[in-house]
Amino acid sequence: ELRAVFSDEALVQCWLDYEAALARAEAVVGLVPAPAAAEITRQARAENIDFVSLRQGIYDTTHELVPLIWQLAARCQGDAGGYVHWGATTQDVTDTALVMQVKAAYAIILRDLQALADALADLARRERDTILPGRTHGQHALPITFGFKVAVWLAEVRRHIERLEQAAPRVLVGQFAGAAGTLASVGEQGLEIQRLLMADLGLGVPEITWHPARDGFAEYVSLLAMVAMTMSKIAHEVILLQKSEVAELEEPYVRGKVGSSTMPHKRNPMLCEGIMAEARMVRGIQNTVLSAMESEHERDWTAVHVEWACVPEASILAGGAVAHTLRVIGNLIVYPPRMRRNVDALHGLILSEAVMLKLGERLGRQTAHEVVHEAAMLAFEQGRPLADLLAEDERVTRHLSIEQIDAMLQPEAYTGLAGLFVDRVAGQ
Repeated sequence: ELRAVFSDEALVQCWLDYEAALARAEAVVGLVPAPAAAEITRQARAENIDFVSLRQGIYDTTHELVPLIWQLAARCQGDAGGYVHWGATTQDVTDTALVMQVKAAYAIILRDLQALADALADLARRERDTILPGRTHGQHALPITFGFKVAVWLAEVRRHIERLEQAAPRVLVGQFAGAAGTLASVGEQGLEIQRLLMADLGLGVPEITWHPARDGFAEYVSLLAMVAMTMSKIAHEVILLQKSEVAELEEPYVRGKVGSSTMPHKRNPMLCEGIMAEARMVRGIQNTVLSAMESEHERDWTAVHVEWACVPEASILAGGAVAHTLRVIGNLIVYPPRMRRNVDALHGLILSEAVMLKLGERLGRQTAHEVVHEAAMLAFEQGRPLADLLAEDERVTRHLSIEQIDAMLQPEAYTGLAGLFVDRVAGQ
């Protein structure tokens, strides 16, 4: 879907749409005869263009737009062809065309991000109270719920939606500025032509030329990189939790999915690995697009060429990452029994904080930390339940009964406000 937005045919049609809209706007102010504007509009269709000739013309002239202007003008009846591209410069057309494509990509990516947010909200509500180990530094920390983990992803995705929506008025702005950006070619009528042209194309009106100011595309691609990295973070988490030793999650699996050409047992997270690859490429593209902001004087086509290559690629890759993440989340396989077993894998160590804080009421926090830390390290090294080591320490049993210790080592009793946070983010 995004490749179609950025196809050669779509790009040429955007160029033609600009030329037709420009003629119509100039007809309104009396700069172009109305019949000429109508004829330009009638002929400004990509199916009317000889793409083989256009490609050769671009090669021969080393100019992106002039061969298209020649073809469009030649197709127009009467003297209409003489009014094609009146008062504009090539970069007005090419910049605006790329923005038009970005606008179409915006709609697709935002649609899929919203669908992903809906899927994450459903998953968070469904798994609101499903216990699993919370992990910090790759190690068991405290028990949380899977719904809580998903709600964190959801909040981040929603912030990206908000960022993209907030950026749209800055990014989706067209260009009609003339050769050096001053609209000297059309004089006092320039602002009205500009207003009519952008209204026709559904784009914002620029405050001043942005020929040498490339921050709009840089912001857009930077936001795409952020979106893609969130998709990568989610995919990576699924990969980590799908490892054979963990086995708490699995990306979508259907009969017929093949993990390996030589190991029949493999159920590999291929979708998630693809998402991570897409995100890495977008992150690299971001750096290149940022370099295009260093544009010389009133025009610098080194920046433009960079954007032509990078903006479509970043859009396709980031949009692909979102679409593939939606596929993963929509059919994610969750294994609650394995999650619960993993909570118990360290025989109570995951609840050491609960014991330490309770004991701290009697001994003080630092002393309690030292006592529980000593017991926890022995439990870890000897492979024994934490409860047994605590029960053998009179510094503990002097203040806590065996029943109290056992009660504090129940994971379900120490998930904090996880459920409340899920309700706050995902709804009930």
